[in-house]
Amino acid sequence: MSAEKVCAVDEVPVNQALRVVVGGVAIALVKDSAGECHAIGDTCTHGDISLAEGFVEDDTLECWAHGSKFSLETGKPLTLPAYEPVPVFSIEVVDGDIYIDPTVTKVID
Repeated sequence: MSAEKVCAVDEVPVNQALRVVVGGVAIALVKDSAGECHAIGDTCTHGDISLAEGFVEDDTLECWAHGSKFSLETGKPLTLPAYEPVPVFSIEVVDGDIYIDPTVTKVID
């Protein structure tokens, strides 16, 4: 699968998450306070909750249900109760539009 156009960068609110579905994969698209966009798996690994409904703070996305915070860079949980990471997807910005390929995840050590 190749990358699909998701939306314009300007359509993603700062410090909020936007739920998008690309190729059947639910993704939380986030623009952090520095204006950088991130794409991580939208489902919390602790409780099958949409992370896009959570809270963005600096470089984390917090699940609204149980408080687990996930790194926007690595997808790793930074607080319990989650202990499994969510996938992180590469974003390509072309002419102000965001493209995501849900079959390509970033390799995080």
